[in-house]
Amino acid sequence: MATENMGQSGISVGVLREGKIPPDQRVPLTPDQCVLLMNEYPNLEIAVQSSSVRRIRDEEYRSAGIMVVDDVSYCDILIGVKEVNIPDLIDKKTYLFFSHTHKLQPYNAKLLAAILKKRIRLIDYELLKRPSGRRVIGFGRWAGLVGAYNGIRAYGLRNKSFVLPKAIECRDLSDMLRSLKSVSLPSDFKIVLTGYGRVGMGACEVLESMKLRSVHPDDFLRMSFPEPVFTHLNVEDYNARKDGGTFEMEEFISDPTEFISTFPRFAAVADLFIAGHFWAEGSPFLFTRNDVKSDHWKTKVIADISCDIDGPVATTIRSSTIESPLYGYNPQSESECAFDDAAGITVMAVDNLPCELPRDASEGFGKELMEHVFPLLIEGDGDGILQGATQTNFDGALNPQYAYLSSYAADGANQLDPD
Repeated sequence: MATENMGQSGISVGVLREGKIPPDQRVPLTPDQCVLLMNEYPNLEIAVQSSSVRRIRDEEYRSAGIMVVDDVSYCDILIGVKEVNIPDLIDKKTYLFFSHTHKLQPYNAKLLAAILKKRIRLIDYELLKRPSGRRVIGFGRWAGLVGAYNGIRAYGLRNKSFVLPKAIECRDLSDMLRSLKSVSLPSDFKIVLTGYGRVGMGACEVLESMKLRSVHPDDFLRMSFPEPVFTHLNVEDYNARKDGGTFEMEEFISDPTEFISTFPRFAAVADLFIAGHFWAEGSPFLFTRNDVKSDHWKTKVIADISCDIDGPVATTIRSSTIESPLYGYNPQSESECAFDDAAGITVMAVDNLPCELPRDASEGFGKELMEHVFPLLIEGDGDGILQGATQTNFDGALNPQYAYLSSYAADGANQLDPD
């Protein structure tokens, strides 16, 4: 591996400017984190590519003693956040970023083809996993934090009961959470939250910051409360065996087709649904378009942090944007309507939520990079974590575990402009 034993011979890392449109203001490492890394690894050099986009300005890096340059092509390893634009890719380099290719995303087939053509070694953050299968790093917590806030904000706008600033208008997480102190929810307000991963736990932080009481799912369904409450659902709370047998997580993971969703019973009593769960292909949809047409359906605001289009949250018919985060879904026509249409359901489905808290999200992500990834890059990849996330190699080929991407990459190659 190209980075093995680099602690002795030296290694240079370039922090890329983000080039996607709309602009992403996040960075993989903050100035202080760059300093800490170079102090820990004396043979490590970090340079930051100049950018007018990122929330952490060039001058903040310079003030910390970090080199800010226009050209990082001399660096051994190039790290960013989102996909790198094809014209900006540099031949025969190691890149780390979220490529959004391993699920055969059609919009990035050309990107993977270009990476192969340029003999780039791509390490995808999303694929960095421990031997247990647990992901090493990610922005999930920040998606959960912002998504839950946006859900509360959406309720206020729909009902014209309060107005919160957008998360991206807040200076940082503390400022965002302070804004919630002005919120007054109805005394019988109920929120249902799904997911116990990074996203779900991030969303839970927001609800707890509002001093909302958490109640057991059974009590949530059968009881009324004199105060706003929420319930936090795990997989077994909204899935059941088709044959009525006992729910077993191992069985659900091995064959989810033998299960059905029981989520609609929560939608019959909840005012707001915050979707922070992970959904695997083949698992039951939480609810269908027919479910939403039921007279028993009560939920009028849905914050779909997971944002799977036409997927398990049937009201998510498209993603939304930071600039325009809300739209309405009309259950009867199964089509979009105004976000505050009384006959519709208000949907928040922003697909890049961590971008709304770029400074905090960058710091949290950089901390995980420092703790879990840089030691592997510099000291060695004994457990094969980096290798497992390496989709392509310097030979211009897919690594064996990603051979399934061959046809996908070939389709991308057909779309590339000729040299």
